Amino acid sequence: MLEEIGQRYPGAETFTFGDSRALCDRLLALVRAGVKTATCGALRDFEAGGEALPSPGRKDIALDWDGRPALVIETLSVEILAFNEVTEDFALAEGEDDSLQGWRDGHRAYFTRNGGFEPEMALVCERFRLVEDLAPSRSPTG
Repeated sequence: MLEEIGQRYPGAETFTFGDSRALCDRLLALVRAGVKTATCGALRDFEAGGEALPSPGRKDIALDWDGRPALVIETLSVEILAFNEVTEDFALAEGEDDSLQGWRDGHRAYFTRNGGFEPEMALVCERFRLVEDLAPSRSPTG
């Protein structure tokens, strides 16, 4: 299935939201509900893994925790910001918390678990839109 979807979206990268099955499932549900329209990652993770930075117009495939295609998103904008420069507007667009402080607390814990946290660490802040929900019961017909 991934190969077929990759052919429909040439140049798409694949990725998984979060660092656990529970978090991945929660974030996919937030995207499907239209609540999550932004995401961020540590710039160091892109540099270390050689993964291409997202760019406006690129479509990417979000995988579920088992590696199956779940969603296709399109990048709308990308900005590199220090953790302590992330705005409340962006934090709320991530859809995971209802305040900037809640976002900071959750993301501080996430980055601490995944390579370390620094208040000035550079983040790749991406806004996106849902293009296609690939869940079997939600797939468009025709």
